[in-house]
Amino acid sequence: MTTADQRIREQFPLINTNSAIYLDNAATTQKPQCVLDAVNDYYVNHNANPMRGLYDLSMEATAAYEDARSAVCELIGAERPEEIVFTRNASESLNLIAYSYGLHNIKADDEIIVSVAEHHSNFLPWKNVADHTGAKVVYWDCEPDGSFDLNTLHGLINEHTRLIAITQVSNVLGRVNDIRAVSDMAHNAGAIIVCDGSQSVPHMKTDVKELDVDFFVFSGHKMYAPMGIGVLYGRYKLLDKMPPFLYGGEMIESVTKERVTYAEVPHKFEAGTVNAGGAVGLAAAIGFVKDLGYPLIEQREKELTKHTFDAMKEMKYISIIGAERAEDHMGIIAFKVEGVHPHDVTAIFSDEGICVRAGHHCAQPLHKHIGIMSSTRVSFGVYNTFEEADRFLEVLAGIRGRMGIH
Repeated sequence: MTTADQRIREQFPLINTNSAIYLDNAATTQKPQCVLDAVNDYYVNHNANPMRGLYDLSMEATAAYEDARSAVCELIGAERPEEIVFTRNASESLNLIAYSYGLHNIKADDEIIVSVAEHHSNFLPWKNVADHTGAKVVYWDCEPDGSFDLNTLHGLINEHTRLIAITQVSNVLGRVNDIRAVSDMAHNAGAIIVCDGSQSVPHMKTDVKELDVDFFVFSGHKMYAPMGIGVLYGRYKLLDKMPPFLYGGEMIESVTKERVTYAEVPHKFEAGTVNAGGAVGLAAAIGFVKDLGYPLIEQREKELTKHTFDAMKEMKYISIIGAERAEDHMGIIAFKVEGVHPHDVTAIFSDEGICVRAGHHCAQPLHKHIGIMSSTRVSFGVYNTFEEADRFLEVLAGIRGRMGIH
């Protein structure tokens, strides 16, 4: 283990106190001490209900919460902090868009294009919109290597197209999609684009203005922040016209028996007591990522991916899903072991203290499209090491033998 590895890993308490090799970072990441300290400090020294009191503690809580909003705004290059809405996670962010934008702007005979590689969170809300409005969901299928052909998209777009939903990085294939090209095609057709950045923001620099997306979402827990805090970016002009998603405290300007005036964006979308501690933790995680720098994060994860990918390619009976090149897998490798069910593969890894994921990874349409029911997935974070990758490879090489297959 290098000195750089040690400096990064020593910031993560669970990694230092638990013997498990954690390789399920596409599901959630471990939390650095700076994030844990920030959340603890908030609840020990600053806890109050934000935006509801004129006393010092409440104003401190409000300032911390809004500072977190500004940190997210800067991280993803939004035009203004008001374009950042805090939610529980990316799933809630996508549901908010579907309910508040989709149900009010998509009509019967309209079409919603959804990439086949979407997490269920960026498919099911649009299916629900279609079911309620009479619109049609149109799948954009990927190529065998996991890439998306823009010519195919061109053939799908027509005068009925109102929205395109696509992930920036697939949570199964690790493939990075050309979001700017999709945005240009959507806008040329008078449609909007909804982009899921859950697997991109933790690993690569992302700028919503450069991507020219209309909506963009991600979860804090996949980028070293606490669970229970998510982000929705939306163009202000769109958010301003959308009705609230939830109703209750703090999302109103005034209420009488006869009339309700809603609060300004983004507060009209943040009903009830907000997750201030989670927002503070997210701000700390953003600081952690910025201190490391995306160039370092990308380099480390690409090197780990290539090291593991190249070794797996040399193994008999191991099939990697998606692209044939390691550089087309953003820290994620999904694979099959011939003759062994993914759940058995994962159980063997678990017996050896290695955490990987098995199943359809909330992407059943993708698995069906590529002709399999489920897969095993290994996914890397900035704190993982070559020693951990080698241990993973060692166990992988012996799985068929442990199952009595020769």
